[in-house]
Amino acid sequence: MWYLELENLAKVDPELVEMMKKEIDRQEYSLELIPSENFVNPALFEAMGSVLTNKYSEGYPRKRYYGGNQFVDMIEQLAIDRVKKIFGVPYANVQGYSGSPANFAVYMATCKPGDLIMGHALPDGGHLTHGWKTSFSGIFYNSVQYHVKQDGYIDIEEVRRLALENKPKLIWVGGSAYVRQFPFEEFSKIADEVGAYLAADVAHVTGLIIAGEHSNPVPYVDIIMTTTHKTLRGPRGAIIMVTERGLKKDPLLGEKIDKAVFPGLQGGPHDHTTAAIAAALNLAMKDDFKEYGRQIVKNAKALADSLMKRGMKLVSDGTEVHLMLIDLTPFGKGKGIFVQEALDLAGITLNKNTIPADPSSPFYPSGVRLGTPAVTSRGMREEEMDIIAGMIVRVIDEVKNYEMPDEKEKRAEVLKKFREDIEKNEVIKEVKQDVVELCKRFPLYKK
Repeated sequence: MWYLELENLAKVDPELVEMMKKEIDRQEYSLELIPSENFVNPALFEAMGSVLTNKYSEGYPRKRYYGGNQFVDMIEQLAIDRVKKIFGVPYANVQGYSGSPANFAVYMATCKPGDLIMGHALPDGGHLTHGWKTSFSGIFYNSVQYHVKQDGYIDIEEVRRLALENKPKLIWVGGSAYVRQFPFEEFSKIADEVGAYLAADVAHVTGLIIAGEHSNPVPYVDIIMTTTHKTLRGPRGAIIMVTERGLKKDPLLGEKIDKAVFPGLQGGPHDHTTAAIAAALNLAMKDDFKEYGRQIVKNAKALADSLMKRGMKLVSDGTEVHLMLIDLTPFGKGKGIFVQEALDLAGITLNKNTIPADPSSPFYPSGVRLGTPAVTSRGMREEEMDIIAGMIVRVIDEVKNYEMPDEKEKRAEVLKKFREDIEKNEVIKEVKQDVVELCKRFPLYKK
């Protein structure tokens, strides 16, 4: 198949092809557990690698700054109409290059620089663009951050108190490492109390919402942002929606979003990505997609249970969604990088991640984040989750005693020695072989 063999590309850049084939093999023979990654239907490659990449289409359907867009208009309108149908919303913009610029567009449409906004703190499972201090959202806007309680659930009383004290212009609900369902209705009541816009960032859970496995934000929020490449299983892009509630608050909100995306933040849309989004949305309307979304959650709960049965500590003692966080503090602080790199060598890909009240730093955090969307796409089910949990724990047991020194100048030396050790570790080599054999049972893209 052309998307695996790369025959035409090999004729013009064989060096690049060799690198890409290594990545194809990595994906084929490793377990992808990063919860924000997934495998697209191969049909989408035909849209993403199509002649649509040749076109420039600044503007919106029937309102372009370039000629020759009559067919691109049809494609973009098809994607918009499918968003409206799936989510039951009156407005959608499908041009966002990715989640962060799409969230920036939400700010531009609702706030002025310096306005006060509220969001879920990054170390507690939020997202950079919800007001974290190193992001544009915490630099250009006055940000107040809320947190989770000791049990891992959002502290709704803190959210209400902070909102009443600070009167934010915009409140975010959503995040990138929160293992419980987002309480949209409770946030809606708080936003109404203070007259704030309420925006839901559902980038991680869109596929679960479509499948009925997560509460639906549409009745409760003004704006919804989602990426298209996580549980939606599409290309790397973003969608911004405005609900009936949002238009009731501001009838011009949809127009403001459009103007914020273009010309406010972006130039011409990526038409090939728009086509692939349209195709992904079409697939998401099928019954088997809903079954896929249900299986993601079943697999996540099975993986979480299997890890805990083997002695692992999880943030919030489990999950209700597609991801979980292993709290490594029983073994010490700052262990995330050791576990991530050792598992990567064993063919299991996840990411180091902060945990609530992390005693270490974001670059050397005390947890790892993992999830089930990609392995579910391969056809794996609960039985395989138990096998994967066993592999993960075997590797963690091999590296749990490595310590990250407090002195920054000593860390490079410790990591160098650690990497030399795990290269020779026989258990990690055995797990790698087990991973390859498991992946062979569930081929990614059949040739």
